[in-house]
Amino acid sequence: MTVAESSTYLAGLFDLLEDVLAWMKDRQGRYLWVNRKFLIQYALDHPSADGRTVSDQILGRTDYDLSPAFMADQFRLDDEQVLTGHRIINRIERVGEFEGLTAWNITNKIPVRNAKGAIIGTAGITRTLNRDELPGGTISGFEPVLTYMRDHYSRAITNQQLATAAKMSLRAFERQFLASFHLTPQKYLRKLRLRIASRALIYTNESLSEIALNCGFADQSHFTREFRRQFGRTPREYREHYKTAAGVPVTKTAALKQ
Repeated sequence: MTVAESSTYLAGLFDLLEDVLAWMKDRQGRYLWVNRKFLIQYALDHPSADGRTVSDQILGRTDYDLSPAFMADQFRLDDEQVLTGHRIINRIERVGEFEGLTAWNITNKIPVRNAKGAIIGTAGITRTLNRDELPGGTISGFEPVLTYMRDHYSRAITNQQLATAAKMSLRAFERQFLASFHLTPQKYLRKLRLRIASRALIYTNESLSEIALNCGFADQSHFTREFRRQFGRTPREYREHYKTAAGVPVTKTAALKQ
């Protein structure tokens, strides 16, 4: 069964979810299926389309065709991780704050396998969270932890503080968080901070030291070291590279699809 064939079983279900963007891609990152909400959002963000149907403008294309370069690079890094068999589980992300509409999303991405178990693509969903909302059910017990990270990421946060928010012992919290999110609490928090910082580098003129402190890093040196480890460029190189890229207008669809 191909990625495109397997997606037909999910289309009807995901088309009913009005607040969820869902998609499937092949190994090259080309979109093979998106749900109704994805199509609607894309159409709203591109009212001056050239006459082709919305699906024709999305299917077969990659994030580099649909999103700003710096975001497309981040999406591709996610895809490469998922294509190795890893999952991105319940990742919270702040989006839109530099386009005038602050929002928080939660995203999940998983590998898609064929009948023989070979990974043939990726699939993902993302939804916008209201300010006072965090998802229930799928991460039961960790909602207070994610709320704490969301509201205090600019400050130093210890695992003990997170364990207290979860009403667990430190040892139980660390073990169960890793099992639920496939990341340690500090790695999860660091990735959240780095993604927020990457947007600040593009959409603001804040100094590197200001961004470092605003995003919870001890100092600019710590920020630079962690940023280069995650994105392969220093913050300064990242800003210079993407701010000079041509033809990369930010859209609401791009902001949603983290």
